[in-house]
Amino acid sequence: MSAASTATAPDTAFLDATEPYRREIIAHCYRMMGSHADAEDLTQDTYVRAWRAYDKFDGRASVRTWLHKIATNTCLTALQSTQRRPLPSGLGSDAFDPTDTLLQDHEVPWLEPYAGDVDDVTPGDDADPAYVIGARESVRLAFIAALQHLPERQRAVLILRDVMGWKAAEVADAVDVSVATVNSLLQRARAQLSSVAPQRDSTQPDPADLDDDKKRLLDRYVSAFERYDVAAITEMFTADAIWEMPPFTGWYRGPASIGTLISRNCPAEKAGDQILVPTVANGQIAFGLYMIGPDGAHHPFQLQVLELSDAGQVSHVVAFFSDDTEGLFARFGLPPTPEKARRHD
Repeated sequence: MSAASTATAPDTAFLDATEPYRREIIAHCYRMMGSHADAEDLTQDTYVRAWRAYDKFDGRASVRTWLHKIATNTCLTALQSTQRRPLPSGLGSDAFDPTDTLLQDHEVPWLEPYAGDVDDVTPGDDADPAYVIGARESVRLAFIAALQHLPERQRAVLILRDVMGWKAAEVADAVDVSVATVNSLLQRARAQLSSVAPQRDSTQPDPADLDDDKKRLLDRYVSAFERYDVAAITEMFTADAIWEMPPFTGWYRGPASIGTLISRNCPAEKAGDQILVPTVANGQIAFGLYMIGPDGAHHPFQLQVLELSDAGQVSHVVAFFSDDTEGLFARFGLPPTPEKARRHD
C-alpha cells in the first residue's frame, strides 16, 4: 500500500512536499539496482519510510535531498542480498559462435531496461558541472551495466557525487561514512568505471529530436526487419557491433556473426512476419518487435534497445525477452497488437 493510498487529510503536506520527486526517486533506485521493477518497489518502501518519519523532518536539508538519502539507504540494504545485474556481454566470456545452440539462464538476475521519461532523471540545478553526467546518459543502458561492476557503497557514492552532483559532505551524511571515506570510495569507483563505462563523448541522440540522417537510418532499420532482409540489416551495423538478448547467455560481435545468428534463429520466414513499433528505453531509441504467430496475428516478441555510433550506424542492440512480453511492452507504452500503435515514420 502506498503512502498516498493510506494517507488521511493531515498527510496532505507530506504528499504535496514529496510526490513531485517520486519519478526521480524511481530513476535513482533504478541506477542503484539495475531493475525497473525493483526500483518501483524500493521507491514504494522509500515513501513509506519517509511518511512514517515526516513528523521528525527538521528541514535542514531539502525534501529532495532527504528523500534521496532514504532511497539510497533503502537500496543499499536491498543490495546486500541481491546479485549484480549483468548483460550477457558483462559475464566475462568471449563473444559466442552464432552457430552454437542458444542457451537461456533464468537464474541470472539480468539487467532490465528503464521505462521512465528522461525528464525524470535530470540532476538538480546545483549539480557540479565538472562531473555531472547528462540526464539521458545517467540512465543509458551501457552506463547502468557498468555501474553493476561496482560494490554497492561505491555505486551509491558515485551516483550521488557524479550524477546528482552532491558535495562530499552531503554524501558522507547520506551513507553514514566520513568525507575521507567518500573521497576514497569515489576514487576507486571512478577508476573501476573507467575500464568498463561507455565513452563520455559518445552520447546517444535524443529519440525525440533526431536529425534527418538518423531518421533515415531508422527507417532503413525498420524496413529491413519488416522485409526480413538479413543482408540489409547487417549493412547498418558497425564492424565491432554487439548483439545480445537476455535471458539468452550469448553475445555476438560483428555484422557477419549477427547476420548468422538472425538467419539461424529468427522465427520470421518472410516479409511481413515482423513489425517494429518505436518507443524509448533508457533514454535511447528502442523498438517493440512483434512476431507473426501460428494464429496469423502479430504478438509481442522482443524489446530492442539501440545504440548508434557517431558515424550513424548501429553499434549495439540489446534485445530483451521476457516471460511476460506483453507486460514488458505495456511498461514501454506498447500495445498488445501493433495495429493499435502509431507506426514509425
